[in-house]
Amino acid sequence: MKHTISLLLENKPGVLSRVAGLFSGRGFNIESLSVAETLDPNVSRMTILTTGNDKILEQITKQLNKLINVIKVIDYKSNQFVGRELALIKVTVTEETRSEVLSIIDIFRGKVVDVSSESYTVEITGDENKMQAILDLFRPMGIKDIAKTGCAALTRGSKIKSSKGTKPKK
Repeated sequence: MKHTISLLLENKPGVLSRVAGLFSGRGFNIESLSVAETLDPNVSRMTILTTGNDKILEQITKQLNKLINVIKVIDYKSNQFVGRELALIKVTVTEETRSEVLSIIDIFRGKVVDVSSESYTVEITGDENKMQAILDLFRPMGIKDIAKTGCAALTRGSKIKSSKGTKPKK
């Protein structure tokens, strides 16, 4: 089962390495990772997509809460959240497929960001299902290259809901 977890972290050197080390040292896989500063330049938000059962997630959460530079751990499993990824997809085009590719881009509310005689580079944002759907449609035409970001996520509504045992901001 996939889980999305966000961490609020002190924005200091080595923090990303410690979090990644926690995952690898315990045999947990990070499927995607996204990190950026928040409104406070001293705090970063890291969003991690991982796979495991509830027991594994509980173990991960407890270990993350023990890290010194972790301010808050937010488990989106029990909360409603908005999550989005960004993908740049270079898809092969021919005279025969140009209009079909443009139609697919329009349907998925994407944007052509680069054009050559043999390919379009498409920018698309959405959840994991939307990304997979457009890739499935482009695959028969030929995908030359792809670059995807990790998931960025926030809880719905006005309050941040955190998991039990989070540390207060220092």
